[in-house]
Amino acid sequence: MSRHTGVENWTLAKALNAGLRRAMEDDPKVLIMGEDVGKLGGVFRITDGLQKDFGEERVMDSPLAESGIVGTAVGMALRGYRPVVEIQFDGFVYPAYDQIVCQVAKYHFRSAGRQRVPMVIRIPYGGGIGAVEHHSESPEAQFAHTPGLKVVTCSNPVDGYWMIQQAIAHDDPVIFLEPKRQYHSGRAEVDTGAIPAPLFSAQVLRPGTDATLVAYGPTVGVCQRAAEAASAEGRSLEVIDLRTLSPLDLRPVYDSVRRTGRAIVVHEAHINLGLGAEVAARVSEECFYSLEAPVLRVGGYNVPYPPSRLEEDFLLELDRVLDAVDRVLAQ
Repeated sequence: MSRHTGVENWTLAKALNAGLRRAMEDDPKVLIMGEDVGKLGGVFRITDGLQKDFGEERVMDSPLAESGIVGTAVGMALRGYRPVVEIQFDGFVYPAYDQIVCQVAKYHFRSAGRQRVPMVIRIPYGGGIGAVEHHSESPEAQFAHTPGLKVVTCSNPVDGYWMIQQAIAHDDPVIFLEPKRQYHSGRAEVDTGAIPAPLFSAQVLRPGTDATLVAYGPTVGVCQRAAEAASAEGRSLEVIDLRTLSPLDLRPVYDSVRRTGRAIVVHEAHINLGLGAEVAARVSEECFYSLEAPVLRVGGYNVPYPPSRLEEDFLLELDRVLDAVDRVLAQ
């Protein structure tokens, strides 16, 4: 991966666009395909300008057929290319679910390790944008549960820029989840000459001593705000961004919980059988004698994502996280 010096002030959307551009400049085998990714630049403009600069043979508009998009990308990957496909919205991924789970995830194992499938499937996910049905899903647990798939999610422009390049350079298929309500919600300075953190690693964003908040994607910002609010009451909360959902990197979480004695896992997806259950189980197994209270989970209600006029009642916000903090510290 090339190193290009400079500090840019980018939104997550712009950082992803710049990361894709850098990956295409570095490797002519990197291709982009999906619905409206070319001339339009994608519905969220993540691929804006890439077809103009790299041509229609490298940035390809596809039919409205997710199974065909992913199936075509599998063939490209087997022929030595590194395709990056965009699923326009999270709820549209299910027509391609058979391709992803039965083909993409299994080729390496089916070939006894002789055949790699270097491809990235970008999926904007989560709610908070006032969209209609099938546009605000959180399907991460379904992919993280599938052996053979790597699953990562960025929460900020710095990670967006670096993680998309690292995912493209990786030799195994990567599900790359992008929290869509973070695309244009804020800016951060991105040092394009820095050495990035490893792709499959969690990061401590804020140190603390009283309890550990574990989050990823769209809930990382919520947990950071919760930690800030709690500090005004004299409570010190450590915030960890998982970043990688498969494989899970829980070493920073274990280290933190052994110090704080308390943990809360926060995600937007339905709490029933979500990633929080797996994290809570592993923390309980590894840190049992350090825990001062049960590991708590804060997540979405176990109902389909509601119409946009009700989504603010569905999405977890500061008060639900702070309520969990009160409960875990009371034990």
